[in-house]
Amino acid sequence: MILEFAKLFIKNDQIEAFIAVMPKAEAVISKAKGFKSINFKRSVENPTTFVAMIEWETLEDHTVGFRESELFPEWRAVISPYFESAPEVEHFAIA
Repeated sequence: MILEFAKLFIKNDQIEAFIAVMPKAEAVISKAKGFKSINFKRSVENPTTFVAMIEWETLEDHTVGFRESELFPEWRAVISPYFESAPEVEHFAIA
């Protein structure tokens, strides 16, 4: 199992709109092979910063399967209009 940790930087005037599209984003990514779960959290200290913690069966399910699928552009179309800057993404092994 792999945990993708994506730090998302949201435009200050788009926070509520971003929160509103979270269920739609989940609906898109949940169709991906190897997807297990997603959980969004908002920073207390920096309210324009969110994390998306996404569990995958394998690293390749994310980096190849999802990113090279027709779902990835759909996912980005849902969430990226709210980004202030590019997300920071890192993967962790789940023991």
